[in-house]
Amino acid sequence: MKVTHCLNLYQLTVLPRLFPVNCYIYEEEEQLTLIDAGLPSSYKGIVNLVKKLNKPLTNIVLTHGHGDHVGALDRLKLTFPNAIVSISIRDSRLLKGDTSLEANEPQTPIKGGVPKKLITKVDRLLGEGDRVGSLEVYATPGHTPGSISLLDTNQGGIIAGDAFQTKGRLAVCGQMVRRFPFPTFGTWNKEISIESARKILKLNPTILAVGHGRIIENPCESIQKAINEAEGSLSKLGKGA
Repeated sequence: MKVTHCLNLYQLTVLPRLFPVNCYIYEEEEQLTLIDAGLPSSYKGIVNLVKKLNKPLTNIVLTHGHGDHVGALDRLKLTFPNAIVSISIRDSRLLKGDTSLEANEPQTPIKGGVPKKLITKVDRLLGEGDRVGSLEVYATPGHTPGSISLLDTNQGGIIAGDAFQTKGRLAVCGQMVRRFPFPTFGTWNKEISIESARKILKLNPTILAVGHGRIIENPCESIQKAINEAEGSLSKLGKGA
């Protein structure tokens, strides 16, 4: 596992060259928060880093309910039984294998791998504005209906799950990146993804940390470019191009 340290955030990456899957440990003065639980093979690296940092893991926050973000969750909950597991109200259904849509949602199918045999129960359901330590929750749907991002209220960084990818290039989820197309295949709604990308840009983040690819420092100019490309692609699609 590759570990990258930026500000008070640790990025843990399995398969960094071939198929990078990230999860993050956010370090505070007296506690640690894990953001996403990666693949099953992420377990050992997460546990080792928690031990190295020598602080209690108090929270496990899931940015969304896809399998590559919850893979090590069951083992982690057994190892850290006091850690509070949280996910958005909407995506909590995905953890139960429920991919049905609500009447007010665009009726495009929910895509991506949804866990079928997850044992761990969610302890806390999150909504916009909720806080997990110093992390503030923002609803950023698009990749899934209930995707969230977490803003570090101390340092200004944002952990955005799969709202963007940086593997291949920085792109809004749903935009085809031929060098790494997999987040595109798992995206529920491209239009809503662009709206969420604009929302993240307005937060003026100091760093952008995502589920697939490296951390980007001072990302706003690159985010704006990615949004412009996504809007252009959507416009061409609407014209039948």
